[in-house]
Amino acid sequence: MLHDRVLVRTDIPEGERRSSGGIVIPATAAVGRRLAWAEVVAVGQNVRTVEPGDRVLYDPEDRAEVEVRGVAYVLMRERDLHAVAAERLEGSEDSTGLYL
Repeated sequence: MLHDRVLVRTDIPEGERRSSGGIVIPATAAVGRRLAWAEVVAVGQNVRTVEPGDRVLYDPEDRAEVEVRGVAYVLMRERDLHAVAAERLEGSEDSTGLYL
């Protein structure tokens, strides 16, 4: 990885999904702008706020997909991340484990 790049693996594969009530939503359904969660796999040497294993919130429209050994990943700049959920932060006092 180079500079401020972050490589993430998306949580939910593209295609149909289920609502919290159990309703199946087809992949062709139009949904408003929605952010997605992903797990950080690798980071560049200039990335300061995330580490491999953290979960990040990002905009799926601003992404570059790459396939490595048959697995699809998303490559983005650190500045394109909207939020980070990290287990290392949950143990600190008055912390939700989520920072923006």
